[in-house]
Amino acid sequence: MTDISAILRGEIRAGARLMRDIDDRRPAAMDALKALFPHTGRAYITGITGNPGAGKSTVVDAMIAYYRAAGERVGVVCVDPTSPFSGGAILGDRIRMQRHALDNDVFIRSLATRGYLGGLSRSTFDVVAVLDAMGYTRILVETVGVGQDEVDVMKAAHTTVVVTVPGLGDDIQAIKAGLLEIADVLVVNKSDREGADRTERDLLHMLDLRAHGERKEVEIVRTVATRGTAEGSGIAQLGAAIEAHRQRVWQGPAAESRAINRRSAHLAELLRALVSDRVEQALARRGGLADVAAAVEARKEDPWSAAEEILRQLPT
Repeated sequence: MTDISAILRGEIRAGARLMRDIDDRRPAAMDALKALFPHTGRAYITGITGNPGAGKSTVVDAMIAYYRAAGERVGVVCVDPTSPFSGGAILGDRIRMQRHALDNDVFIRSLATRGYLGGLSRSTFDVVAVLDAMGYTRILVETVGVGQDEVDVMKAAHTTVVVTVPGLGDDIQAIKAGLLEIADVLVVNKSDREGADRTERDLLHMLDLRAHGERKEVEIVRTVATRGTAEGSGIAQLGAAIEAHRQRVWQGPAAESRAINRRSAHLAELLRALVSDRVEQALARRGGLADVAAAVEARKEDPWSAAEEILRQLPT
């Protein structure tokens, strides 16, 4: 039986080791996750997303300080771009948050996207579960800068915060096209800049345009986030907006159906990951995808039969 006692005690080294094994897709990590699952479900997860340059990491940094001042233990998952050389996370966000490194009640983990679409890493759900089991009551998930189709953060989070800034110009269309759909709270960061009023008006107008019947209730908060402190303008208001969404949605009559939808999304991601792993194993037994493609290109077999044969060889 997998020993999870160190994780449940919140031991940082044990948690970091398991997260590394999860990211490396080691079989023992799945056994640990299965054992940890009954001990999860207590953390509240907030996703922070938005366009590149919006100041997401500064907002996250200020929110860490805000929740720590309230006595909460904070886990942070920063999904960084993948280095083209090492395949690992570039770690920009984690470096920027080093001021919290000596706080034992803050755990920051960077994950590489490794080509995984949606703004998240395939390990995100699992790492969040480990943080939950370790006793972190607030978990912040920051995505890479995303575009209109990369909105998977909503699948992992209870509340999704979309961060924008004045002066995005045509980039505001990316918010209009995708991110606005998933926002539970909208943040106009760097709101001391010129154009903050116009940005807020544009967001309100977009919310009205997107409404079909009853408009989704989305609060807009202005912030001037200050790194490493909860005193930045608007941070307390952002915390209050997240809590208001929590009480309105997750403690109301629709909470159960939302929880099932969220778990369904997690299961769908998990199934895709497991099938992908097994397809890779089946391809390896045939010499790899390039060898199969070469046989198809040489007309030795057709692509449909090749795909069906690979599926028949999937390990159970």
